[in-house]
Amino acid sequence: MEEQATYKKADDLTKWDERHPVEKGVVVQGESIHSIVLLAIQNKYTPEFIEKMMDLAERNQKNIARQAFFDDLANFKAEAPQVKKDAYNTQFKSWYTSLGKLLDTYGPVLGKHGLSLSFPTEQEAEKSMTVKCTLSHRMGHSESISMTGPIDTAPIGKDSGRPARNPLQNIKSTFTYLRSATCEAILGVAGTEGTEDDDGAGAGDDYITEKQVSEIIDMMNDIGLKESSLTNLFGCKLIEHIPAARYQEAITALKDAKKRKEAKAKA
Repeated sequence: MEEQATYKKADDLTKWDERHPVEKGVVVQGESIHSIVLLAIQNKYTPEFIEKMMDLAERNQKNIARQAFFDDLANFKAEAPQVKKDAYNTQFKSWYTSLGKLLDTYGPVLGKHGLSLSFPTEQEAEKSMTVKCTLSHRMGHSESISMTGPIDTAPIGKDSGRPARNPLQNIKSTFTYLRSATCEAILGVAGTEGTEDDDGAGAGDDYITEKQVSEIIDMMNDIGLKESSLTNLFGCKLIEHIPAARYQEAITALKDAKKRKEAKAKA
């Protein structure tokens, strides 16, 4: 078997003592910094040269990690399922995908490809908050997206018929919204127009429309009724989940409630 050649030394490197010749057949295993440093020490390279090799090896490892990151991100995108909108915002009259739904849907697929999400967030300012979403790969490379938004202090109590939030809940609401937005942005995903409950058919096909939800809420506020008084009647948790076929029934019930209130006031 042909004998392996030894590594050639540069002219400016310290030579081996003749009493301790370099062993033949030394082979670097992989391209790790540890392997290169071990080789340098065995060959008694100067500290300056060792440092240069360490820098070169570190840059090489970063390039490999970056390539692996984008390879596995492409694999994730190829397998990532569509996520449906599962929550309704009565203030803006629109469906959206909650943060929990995003993480539950994409977390397992990300993990399969060595990817993970985190939200390293700095302390919020007095009236705003900045949230960063970081997508990391097991080999060390990561990419981040940051978004800044005002603390959510929108009135949701008397004006909307919903319970009022305290300051801590305002912060949590802002934090949750910005995490959802940055998560969708860095993954390049968005909830489909179909909702979790209608199997993609569209919210208006099975439930009352956004306009009808708004109309019902306005009528309830005018009468002074709680949301539960109507949802209990239809066996659902949210007004948005009232069946479309029973919309007129809901309007009739509210009109009757208003008549009873007016009659009671006159008595």
